[in-house]
Amino acid sequence: MADDKSIAQAYWKANLRLIAGCLVVWALSSYGFGILFRPWLADIRVGGTDLGFWFAQQGSILTFIVLVFFYAWKMNQLDKRFGVNEE
Repeated sequence: MADDKSIAQAYWKANLRLIAGCLVVWALSSYGFGILFRPWLADIRVGGTDLGFWFAQQGSILTFIVLVFFYAWKMNQLDKRFGVNEE
């Protein structure tokens, strides 16, 4: 019983670490590159506009989509490691 609880706590801790990492990447992409760092990214051109504007309009959406698939992939690995996978 105590062993199951420690495994569950380790699983949850790993899950929270993954969520926190994904949120940091999302915030950096959405708010950092699109708003806060935009003046520094103004000289870099992507698709006819500056990189900061591109991140605000397109990059943050694409980053979010990549994060969704990354999270699913990493959670499948985590589930297998802790023996809670759906196979």
